[in-house]
Parts: sequence; structure tokens; C-alpha cells
Amino acid sequence: MARLFGTDGVRGLANKELTPELALNLGIAAARMVTQNNNIANASKPKAIIGRDTRISGEFLDHALAAGLASAGMDVNRIGVATTPTIAYLTGQGDIDLGVMISASHNPMPDNGIKFFARGGYKLDDNVEDHIEDLLGTSYKRPLGDEVGEIDERPRAAEEAYVSHLVEAVGMNLKGLRIAVDCANGAASVLGPEALRRAGADTVVINASPDGRNINDNCGSTHPEQLQATVTAAGADFGVAYDGDADRCLAVDSQGNLVDGDKIMGMLAVSMKERGTLTQDTLVVTIMSNLGLLLAMKEKGIKTVQTAVGDRYVLEEMRNSGYVLGGEQSGHVINAHHATTGDGVLTSLMIARAVKTTGEPLEELTAFVERSPQTLINVPDVDKARAGEDPEVLEAVRQVELSLGETGRVVLRPSGTEPLVRVMVEAATQEDADSSAQRLADVVRERLSL
Repeated sequence: MARLFGTDGVRGLANKELTPELALNLGIAAARMVTQNNNIANASKPKAIIGRDTRISGEFLDHALAAGLASAGMDVNRIGVATTPTIAYLTGQGDIDLGVMISASHNPMPDNGIKFFARGGYKLDDNVEDHIEDLLGTSYKRPLGDEVGEIDERPRAAEEAYVSHLVEAVGMNLKGLRIAVDCANGAASVLGPEALRRAGADTVVINASPDGRNINDNCGSTHPEQLQATVTAAGADFGVAYDGDADRCLAVDSQGNLVDGDKIMGMLAVSMKERGTLTQDTLVVTIMSNLGLLLAMKEKGIKTVQTAVGDRYVLEEMRNSGYVLGGEQSGHVINAHHATTGDGVLTSLMIARAVKTTGEPLEELTAFVERSPQTLINVPDVDKARAGEDPEVLEAVRQVELSLGETGRVVLRPSGTEPLVRVMVEAATQEDADSSAQRLADVVRERLSL
């Protein structure tokens, strides 16, 4: 049986795969896990906080989760629409035993997801998620009377606390910068522009009118075209694009060029090294980061450590080794000085600080990271579980790797959040990358088709 939890919580089509019944039972199981692990007996009730992005399905999932948690003995604070980093921060700073975020991040509106944060603000370890899964639907002694939890709602106070934290983190006045902001009609539609304005920047805001249905709809980090046009039309110094739950950020320079997570991480790593705040002069990235970033970091005297794909694995390496900066090409950037997870709004503030401090445009600050030609093809409607074991797929990968030699590489991996296989090829030329990636994608589609 497939594992319920993926690389970023439990995800699926809302009301089909991710049902209110499942949310209710996940709430019960998570509350039981907290009580067992903390051995909370004859003591105050454990506390949970729940936030959600702007998807319409988040409302019923929110209520179902709160009911499950409270019925199993946890006091619950529902704060409504919030970013994932907000939930992580509040769980880490307050007397909170469990943080819950309802979001499918960058996925289309019909999807949704549930991810948990432990006391301290970090995502749950795999073994803890497995324990929750084991507890699903099993019998237990239910709390009765005043042993059940209470449910409260305090949305504004939570947002205010997090905006104040972000403004304090940037540590300088951003007056004089004009920043275009694409909020993806998601969780940062209010918080993102507010934090930038509070820090002193002038903002031009687009896609900040969520209606429950338009999240990530041709906007945000997965569709930056509108932001690129806005930056040049508004004469902005640069632009930033968030995803639905604002745990990632991509940028656009003043010329309208896209600046991906690799370039952002490279720039921030250099900036932190110069200030003496980059621990062990090391940047943590995933296997999907471009070869150009690795070479650029080496030239700047910065070491890189690569992990499996997923910001949770980046963070795991950072915590285990004491590193403070890491992330993904997709825009998840983790700055451990200020956050316990990827944080798009924090990243946009750190970009702004670098531009303001140096007086140089973003395009110049990131120019030293020269991307190797790369092609990424997502192959849907395939059995992604067999991607690493089908002999013909593995042989096709081997043949492409032989043809590329030392001038490129291949990454073929099942998505941890969507039903597809990702085929990524880097090569000496774009033509080689395109043709090799297409050849592998055709083999995957033929061999793994459902």
C-alpha cells in the first residue's frame, strides 16, 4: 500500500482523495500522536494551530481538522488564511504542540493538502508521519466531558505577529525601492505586500484578490509572465512571485528576465558570505539545482551540499550539519537565521536588502550564476512508482548519460506531490538537452503508461 504522506504532507483532489472524513481522522490521529509523544497526562491540554490558503475546499477541511483535533483532546486556534511560513513561525515561537497548514502549494485549485509542524516549527519527521498513519481509524479511549478540546479563532493577531517578525528580519529601511508583487491570489495576498510596505518599499501588487477559485490560476511563481510584463511597465526595480501558500518565491529583474531559485540562492549565499553569516561557507541544494549554480559557488569559494528533492530534505541536512542557507530551484529558500521552512515573503525581503545594500540591480547581482542548458519535462498519467525499476527506462537513462559524458547529467524522478514523473537533462547545448530529455520522456511514457 502506498504511503499516505508525500514529500510535503498529504495531498490529493479535494473531496475525492482528500475528503473531510480523512481530514477528521488525520486530526484525531495527529492529536493522539502529540499526546502519546509528550506524555501529557493530568496536565493542560496540548495546543494546535490551523491555517489554510485561499482554496474554497480549505474551509471544510479546516473545520474537519479542527473537529478531529478537539475531539481527541487538543485546544485549537483556527487563524484562517495564512502562509505556510506563518504557521511554522507561530508553532516555533508560541506554546504550540502542533501546527497544521491546509494547502496544495503551487498545485491547481481543485487539489488541496495537509501538512503538520511539530513544536519548534519544523515539519514532522518521516517516522512521526508514519506513526500518524498507523493510528488512522484505530480504536482509542476518547476524551469525555471537559477533557475534549476547545476551538478558538484569532486570525489578525497571528498575521500581525508574523509581519513584525519579517520586518525585523530585513533589518533596514527599503525606502527607494519599487517592487512588483504577484501574490498568486493565495495566502500572501495581504501579508506579502504589507510586509514589504512596512519595511519601506513601494509596491505594485497584482493577483491579490482571491475568490477561492483563482489561486495559482495563470499567475504566481508557476506562471510569471504577467509579473514580467508588470515589472517593465511599472518601472520596478524587480518583481517577486509567490505560490499559493507563499513558501516559495521567484523573482524578475528590472529587464523582465526571470530569476529562479538557483540564482536567488547564489546571490544570497555570496551576500551572507561577505557578511560572515554563511555558516561553514556552505549552501545546501537539491539534485535538481542547475550545474551552473554549483560551478558559480565553487568560483566564489562556497561549498555546495546536494540532497534529494524536497525542501524537507534540504532542511534536514541543514539541521544535521548546522548550515543556515539552502533551498530549491523552484524557489523554496530556507534562511535558518529567521525561518524553519521555505519562506517566499522573507526571501523577497532578503533580495530587496541585497539590492538596497549594494545599490546594484538584481540582474547584475545574479549574473555570475550562468545556467547550463537544461530541459525539464513532466510526464503525466504514468506509474511513477516504477520509474526507478523499469529496466528499459534505466537503460535509456544510462545511454543518455553515456552520450552526454562530463558535459551534462540526467535526473529522472517521480514527483512527490503530483502524479507524474519528472525528466531533467542538462547538456552542453540546449539542443542536446531538449532532444535527450524528449527521448527519455518518450520511453517513460511508453513503458510506464497507466
